[in-house]
Amino acid sequence: MAETVAIIDYGSGNLRSVAKTFERAAAESGLAARIVVTDDADIIAQADRIALPGVGAFGACMAGLAARDGVIEALEHAALVRAQPFMGICVGMQLLAESGLEFGEHRGLGWIPGRVGPIEAENVTIPHMGWNTVTARRGRATHELIDGNAFYFAHSFHFEAENEAHIYAVTVHGVELAAAVGRDNLLGIQFHPEKSQSAGAALIAGFLKWSP
Repeated sequence: MAETVAIIDYGSGNLRSVAKTFERAAAESGLAARIVVTDDADIIAQADRIALPGVGAFGACMAGLAARDGVIEALEHAALVRAQPFMGICVGMQLLAESGLEFGEHRGLGWIPGRVGPIEAENVTIPHMGWNTVTARRGRATHELIDGNAFYFAHSFHFEAENEAHIYAVTVHGVELAAAVGRDNLLGIQFHPEKSQSAGAALIAGFLKWSP
């Protein structure tokens, strides 16, 4: 039976591009997966896997999620109660934090302790845009799929995790930044897999096979 992969539609992110990347990764890996772009709480709550993309400001994205009836509760049921594999992408990763400091302080989902603050680095351009090599932490679920590969980034804020164990991978843009965070069945990636060519497709395929 095909798994249902819910890509959350809350008015943020290049959802069609993300969905196509998931569809292509599933097809090329021979996986039976039904990719659904949705804001239907019932579908989300019962999904086998969830992807939460995001582009824009932290607070606006969180407000967009909250404005969809029952969506946050459905996400919590699927990811925290049923423990289904979850991937946050770009701002979708940042929303896993307890708070974000972009245009004021805003509450996040609070699934991974930490906050999202501005990148503070000298002699580099902010926002951080373009290809950067990512170094993964050994023993983390994403190590083989991420370590040493280049991915496409576009962000001015970064995830500051309270617990070093929750940092799965880093990149350097003037300073060391979290490129991936996670715990248990939760994974967040700061870069855009849908813009990262073969490396991004391989990571999505890995997520579709992941059994945390």
